[in-house]
Amino acid sequence: MTTKPRCVLPGAITMITRRCSERRFFLLPEPIVTQTFEYLLGLLSKQYGIAVHAYVAMSNHYHLVVTDTGGRLPDFQRELNSMLARAINCHWGRWESFWDRDSYSGVKLLEDQDVVAKMAYTLANPVKARLVNRAGEWEGATSANMAFGRPRRIRRPKKFFRDSMPEEVELVLTRPAGFEGLSDAEVLELVRRDVARREAEHRKLGRVARMGGVLKQNWWECPDSFDPRRKLTPTVAGKNKWARIEALQRAKEWLAAYREALGRFVGGERDVEFPRGTWHMCARLGCPVAAASA
Repeated sequence: MTTKPRCVLPGAITMITRRCSERRFFLLPEPIVTQTFEYLLGLLSKQYGIAVHAYVAMSNHYHLVVTDTGGRLPDFQRELNSMLARAINCHWGRWESFWDRDSYSGVKLLEDQDVVAKMAYTLANPVKARLVNRAGEWEGATSANMAFGRPRRIRRPKKFFRDSMPEEVELVLTRPAGFEGLSDAEVLELVRRDVARREAEHRKLGRVARMGGVLKQNWWECPDSFDPRRKLTPTVAGKNKWARIEALQRAKEWLAAYREALGRFVGGERDVEFPRGTWHMCARLGCPVAAASA
């Protein structure tokens, strides 16, 4: 399967989703699974310059809202998914494929209101699934009870990890860029209000399983609900129609420039410049990057 070209630019705020193979409960929120997820998130976000704004690990998928400060998001994702799969496979005593190969989703968030909405969506995911009534009741990996700049210290899990790896890491929640004139506490309050609104709406959907019911499930099980295939896979999220149109037009122009440069490269022109943000050809193969337009 051909990998789609990716535009990876520093500073982009992105919501990332990844789902387990066959939607199985490989990320069941047992303490060791939660510890492993948060240890790796703390370790690798610092290593690759990823600012974490919100996260949750459900039983069969996870969501992250992050800023890629150095343009290394693909490296971070590759390492996080690889180490999570190997460590948790080791815990469950399995070795088959861990992730659904087509499940990756990276959605760029355009404006402050979109960042708040996706952070709240992430935190309220266990409530939407009717597993708990409040986001803070979820005992799996979540930033629901964290504040910006106050690190959560995570000890290295006893299994799988080498002794040469840090005995303890700090997982830090970072305030997203933007929100001019607001303090950290005020930005966090915006998110928490949206979470509370979603909690109230989701309660209308019925009773919850609660954590006891969640943990009675087996890791090899999967939900009974139908999972439609061939759904839309958006790459941007924005409530502002014109911001969406502008972002999609920029993406279209970038793709056209990439394809034009790739055609020249394949034709033998090795000094061709690729558009800014080209990941594989520039970050991996060292091709020159075109200067940023004024």
